[in-house]
Parts: sequence; C-alpha cells; structure tokens
Amino acid sequence: MRLSAWTANDKPRERLLALGAAALSDAELLAVLLGTGSRGRDVLQVARNLLDRFGGLHEVLAAEREELLRQPGIGEAKVCVLQASIELACRHARYPLEARDVLSSPQQARNFLHCHLRDGAREVFACMFLDSQHALICCEDLFKGTLDGAAIYPREVVRKALQVRAAAVILAHNHPSGIAQPSAADRRITERLQAALALVDVRVLDHIIVGRGEHYSFADGGLL
Repeated sequence: MRLSAWTANDKPRERLLALGAAALSDAELLAVLLGTGSRGRDVLQVARNLLDRFGGLHEVLAAEREELLRQPGIGEAKVCVLQASIELACRHARYPLEARDVLSSPQQARNFLHCHLRDGAREVFACMFLDSQHALICCEDLFKGTLDGAAIYPREVVRKALQVRAAAVILAHNHPSGIAQPSAADRRITERLQAALALVDVRVLDHIIVGRGEHYSFADGGLL
C-alpha cells in the first residue's frame, strides 16, 4: 500500500503529531526525516529497507555517504538530512556543557562524547578543553587514525590547550571495535598526556573511551 492510501492515523508524520516522537518506531522516525519515498516505494518502505540493509538505526546513521547513496530511494538531499540530524543531536548534547561546570553534570559530558564519537569507523582522539570554571571552551578532534588506533602527540594537545587558554581537559577517544575497555597503550598515552599538561598547569580531569553503547571513565576506574 502506498503511503498516500494510508489513513491519517497510520502515517508517520501524523502519528508523531498525535502521539509524540517517542511513540514512533525506528522506521517511522527515519521516514519522517527522509520525507518522501521514490518511484515504486513509499517513504516508510525506503526507511525499512535502510534498516534491513544496514542492520539498525545506529548503523544507518553511522553509514558512509557513498554507502547510503547506493541504496534505492536515497539521494544527496536525503543524505544531507541524515547527516544534519546527527550534528543537531550532538550540538543539543553539547549546549548544556557550554554554560555550566562540566563536573557538575558528568553524565551530560559523557552523553555528548558518546554522541560525538560513537559512530566513527576509525579511531578519533578528541579533547574537551575547559576554562577555570570547568565550562566547555571547545571540543576538538585532534588525531584520527586507522581502525586499530591513532598516533597521538602530547605536544599538539599542549599547544591547543595553551592556544584556547584551557585550565583543564577531558580526553576522549572511540574504540571502533565497540569494546570500551582501556588497552595498555591507552593507559600509557594518558600518563604521558597528564605529565605533559601538568607542566603548563592544565589538569586532566578524565579520559573517556567510547564504545558501542557503552563508555569507560579513567576517573571512575581509578586510573587518574
């Protein structure tokens, strides 16, 4: 059945207006974002095909542009909408951190980092630079690597911290494997960064490893 033949109560957009976004399935939410279908496919069918092809909503939103463009009913405009939705979610998660002490809301900081880093197919090392009141100055992706790791240079972290006049940092990186446990290399680079930043009076407050649906905190684990 084409979407135009559905009753108003069955259509994703109308269901959202009547019941709220939380009442919609992943396919329905994706259909609302996509807006329109394609020849021979209504928008809900396009959304369901994407979920089936990639294995779920998380995988759809993490998919590379080229992969998405190969799917029936997906063009540049729809890819732009999907990518914009991810960036909006990240900015929404970041906003509270720019106006208050990050340490007073550690879960919000971790939610932001999870949103920012979880979808990377390759390892990305980021730093949250904080002012003397521990409000967020900026979050920078400083190093990007292969599937297995990224080369990290303490001098570059120190240079950026001095440039933005940070008083403290929260280190973060993702594990594309999805397992958020620190490796021996993770522990060594944390110690090196902590020592280098201490020389310029910048504190390392935490190091967060982001996995698939989980994270690890060096501070909570007693490693800082």
